[in-house]
Amino acid sequence: MTDVALLFESFGVSHQGCVRQTNEDSYLIEPRSGLWVVADGMGGHDAGEIASACIVDHLATIGIASSAPDLRARFEDRLRQAHAEIRQISAKRGVTIGSTVAALLAMDGKFAGLWLGDSRLYLVRDGSIVQVSHDHTEVQELVDRGAITPEEARRWPRRNVITRAIGVSDDITVDFRQGDIQPGDVFVLGTDGLTAHVSDEEIASAASSAGPQAACEALLAKVLERGGTDNVTIVLVRMRGASAETKPSEGGR
Repeated sequence: MTDVALLFESFGVSHQGCVRQTNEDSYLIEPRSGLWVVADGMGGHDAGEIASACIVDHLATIGIASSAPDLRARFEDRLRQAHAEIRQISAKRGVTIGSTVAALLAMDGKFAGLWLGDSRLYLVRDGSIVQVSHDHTEVQELVDRGAITPEEARRWPRRNVITRAIGVSDDITVDFRQGDIQPGDVFVLGTDGLTAHVSDEEIASAASSAGPQAACEALLAKVLERGGTDNVTIVLVRMRGASAETKPSEGGR
């Protein structure tokens, strides 16, 4: 980070859910690099787990960037390395494997959200929630075109079909959105196992009423109480202010 580092309080949880036998999600918390990531693997058996872990392993080498543009460049470089490795694994196995990814980058008082697929990044500010990411799914494209309503989308039979992912096509196109950070902002990253069972309003309430660890655990409990039909991964990041002396804190399990 720069000489005046934002203070981050972070926590993450990941669970296989109530139905799946394995957990193909992965997450990464690297506050000193200004990076938080969730990834949701796909491909059957242990292949999805390999894909999401590959993304996290590459991004974990991002190090300390010299500027916000450098941080984004490092992120996209590591992501393309992961994409190439996943493609090689797919070719050797003769099957298509891949992973969604949603990431938060933070540096110099600004944030950037980057994503492929339907894992999401939210910003909770003053009790209100905004979805920073925009799902890469067939159903979202239908909503965007006005072919169906958001209410219909929640029950659409192909609502989980994604249109972008790491490792699936020849190349990747990463969507990007940025903004200014304010003290007290809370960012929530989650795989679709979270949003399948918990509403945006419930996410905002949890993020606003508790610290990252308690909020993560409360949201996970709701998912499991409601059937936990998929793997679920949640990462919360609270921005506490700015200081040249106090170090960021992190946690997870």
